Amino acid sequence: MRRIITFGTFDVLHIGHIRILKRAKAHGDHLTVGLSSDELNFSKKGRNPIYSFDARLELLSSLRFVDEVFKEESLEQKRVYIIKHHADVLVMGNDWEGRFDEFNDICEVIYLPRTPSVSTTEIIEIIKEQQ
Repeated sequence: MRRIITFGTFDVLHIGHIRILKRAKAHGDHLTVGLSSDELNFSKKGRNPIYSFDARLELLSSLRFVDEVFKEESLEQKRVYIIKHHADVLVMGNDWEGRFDEFNDICEVIYLPRTPSVSTTEIIEIIKEQQ
């Protein structure tokens, strides 16, 4: 079995998230998602996610191509998470190109193109403008 792992916040779940997760799963048999905790998201982005961790967990867990979801609590623990979940491949969006190459010693690292013109930040800004 080829095990895939990816990480993200997956807030305001949208078509870009769906596409990258489906393409990640296509690289193996089992897809594990490290879902950023609310606290980690705040430390990364300076804002809380729109949806709570529990809501995002429920959304991701309901997707048929996602096999497992766990709480990512620290960016510095990626190596530990990869090893703990026995990942053969780390898949990330190409906006992170090169940032995770340090893990090539424990797994294959693949960067996938993101869906053009779709991002959570853009969606949130559009919603704010509509109000």
